[in-house]
Amino acid sequence: MNRLSLTLSRGIARVTGSALGPYQSAVIRIGFAGTWLLFLLREFPHRQELYGPTGPWGWNLAKELTADNHAFTALLWSDTQLWFECFYLLALLAGAALLLGWRTRTASVLFMVGVLSLQNRSVFVGDGGDNVLHLMSFYLVFTRCGQVWSLDARRAERDEAARARGERVPADRVGPALWAVFGLALVLATVTGRFDNGWLIPALLWTVLVVLALWWAVGRWAKGRDPKILLDVVANILHNGALAVIMAEACLIYATAGWYKIQGSRWQDGTAVYYPLHLDYFSPWPGLADLMSSSGTIMMVVAYGTVMVQVAFPFTLFNRRVKNVLLVLLMLEHTVIAVVLGLPFFSLAMITADAVFLPTSFLRRLGALVARARARIARRAERTVPAPRSAEEAEASTPGRVEAAQGPVGPR
Repeated sequence: MNRLSLTLSRGIARVTGSALGPYQSAVIRIGFAGTWLLFLLREFPHRQELYGPTGPWGWNLAKELTADNHAFTALLWSDTQLWFECFYLLALLAGAALLLGWRTRTASVLFMVGVLSLQNRSVFVGDGGDNVLHLMSFYLVFTRCGQVWSLDARRAERDEAARARGERVPADRVGPALWAVFGLALVLATVTGRFDNGWLIPALLWTVLVVLALWWAVGRWAKGRDPKILLDVVANILHNGALAVIMAEACLIYATAGWYKIQGSRWQDGTAVYYPLHLDYFSPWPGLADLMSSSGTIMMVVAYGTVMVQVAFPFTLFNRRVKNVLLVLLMLEHTVIAVVLGLPFFSLAMITADAVFLPTSFLRRLGALVARARARIARRAERTVPAPRSAEEAEASTPGRVEAAQGPVGPR
């Protein structure tokens, strides 16, 4: 009994005492934000056809559908072109801010609003990766995904170093300004009755607004460490719970995909992979598709291997070595799908979801390699910049001064 109590107390202390998986949460933050940002940039010339008020899926049709399924989308608050352009720009900026880890708490909320609004505006646009982004954008709101590899982490380290030196850290002004703008927009949307399709997203937005205000007030005026510790404990519990849900969601995706494949006759006879390779929509490289499908053995191995890896992956989480091997195979599978079938954003979304299972030691080494590469590039850039010249050299290289020092040359 004492051993069980000790184990439970250690588990509770670990869950409440820190936000677990800081590198994994940073990877999924960067991955999903980068995937969404790349998608919006690639589709920027076609944004009107996809999500615009005059697109094929008209504004009235979208309004009728969301009234039936109660989906949230801010794009249906107005049918003007100006509102659409401003919101698309906001979605781009929110994705970039989350990618860089700038004001991560606010950026994650705006990222969710952008993803839900654009995807629910035209539900028939997407390739499967949009469903993953849809879910993960909601879960990311509850994570503390800016602990490492973010501008927030760099700012926190800089402030901590200043306090250690005895310097005074100036009060944060950007955070309250963002809170005020966000709060004003939320009040206007609520008062004007924009949230008329459901209560979940408005409740979440109001909760985030109140929590941000409480967090800032405690940091500014609270006496003692108890209120801060309490807020940290709540934030850690939410983060760890959301991270567990993200892992469970990834396992559920693979488990359901694998077990449904088992029931299909084409997967049972090993020919299921052959048919997508010969669809024009999924054939950006017809020569490569023909080369792969020319061998029936390769098609059978790929089909059976896909099913076995997807079904087995959730059961290998308790064996680290086997899990890492299957994780590599899954990422390789999605890389092949991105190239051969022309589904890059679906593959990026799934690879990012897989990345939550990557070992911390590997992610640390990867971060160290990136830091060394960045430092090497910075040193090379410094070498290419010419060193500043002395005053005498600068004076001698100025033609007017040289001429004045030598006196008039030639006839006047």
